[in-house]
Amino acid sequence: MTAKKIPMRMCLGCGEMKPKKELIRAVRSPNGEISLDLTGKKSGRGAYICRNSECFGKARKTKRFEKALSCQISEEVYDSLEKELTGGG
Repeated sequence: MTAKKIPMRMCLGCGEMKPKKELIRAVRSPNGEISLDLTGKKSGRGAYICRNSECFGKARKTKRFEKALSCQISEEVYDSLEKELTGGG
């Protein structure tokens, strides 16, 4: 019997390939709203990030979220995502 294949995703911050379950998904819903998807089940375009603020900061600085989600992201949205990621929101 073969082992089950583990889905791998790349972190936007550090660029490392990691198991999907270790990463947090940021998602742009069909109506354009951007949020963190902790379940990994929301519909929409997704991008993955490590569970630490360094990777989030790097991805924010290089605008990798905007490239991955194919849209402009305001500073307020970035701030709320960062609060949610660090557990402050």
